[in-house]
Amino acid sequence: MDALPDISASRMRTFLAVVAAGSVRSAAAELHVTEPAVSTAISQLARQLGAQLFFREGRGLRITPAGEVYAGYCRSIIGLFEQAHSAVQSAEEGRLRIGAVATASEVVLPPALGAFRRRHPQVVLSLTVAPRDQLFDHLRHHEVDLVLGGRPPHGSGLVLRATRPNTLVVVGAPGTDHDPARSTWLLRGSGSGLRDTTLSLLNRLELDPPQLVLGTHGAVVASARAGVGITLVHADAVADDLARGSLVQLDLPRTPMKRPWVVATARNAPPAARLFIDHLKDRDVMGAAAFD
Repeated sequence: MDALPDISASRMRTFLAVVAAGSVRSAAAELHVTEPAVSTAISQLARQLGAQLFFREGRGLRITPAGEVYAGYCRSIIGLFEQAHSAVQSAEEGRLRIGAVATASEVVLPPALGAFRRRHPQVVLSLTVAPRDQLFDHLRHHEVDLVLGGRPPHGSGLVLRATRPNTLVVVGAPGTDHDPARSTWLLRGSGSGLRDTTLSLLNRLELDPPQLVLGTHGAVVASARAGVGITLVHADAVADDLARGSLVQLDLPRTPMKRPWVVATARNAPPAARLFIDHLKDRDVMGAAAFD
């Protein structure tokens, strides 16, 4: 059996930086190293693997099919390196890498993180905010330790650890026409679970209204408040607007929709992740916001 190539995590990170940036120059700037250092690392990596990882394309680089396969393994290996480091530390002194969809990061997570920080100040926290599909991809590659958002897709191999009730409602500005067939529907960007749910709702209602993609949660809610259109949104995220009357809930068939908040992990969650999940389920601390 041939000996395995001795490839460092540093070289894998350099490779992934080039994949993400699309050029040696941009990757070098991101890594704060010289361009020759990046070029050398990539060339040596290709020789060690015996595979071409990139094609030249203009002034940049395009990844080869072999490079795409290797990039997936590099992500998982580096994620496991980081997770292994946390796994051997005590939960109270480890590192916790949280992933959250935009709405959860703005509405659900801040009070939970504040209380967790007061209880466990030694835990090093990091947060990745991204659409649901990207977060589950990060979780499968061990790049985050847990995800707060919607339910993982069936067959993903991810584990549902805790849930909290939540509903989706359709809202719009008061005093405007809210005919769902003619009003503009405000959507998140691709990869958003809420976007997929909205499009599924329109399909079930057999509606083909105008649509406007605004990308972020904040932009969608602000535009609904300004009367640009209507949108499907987490009730938690617009509770204050509904109470003030700056938004009104619309009475549409098949709504409100029950879509609980979910905390998911890979099968072997590190100690700090399990500590945070226990914190979320602690009713003495979280009160009505506790997860089950």
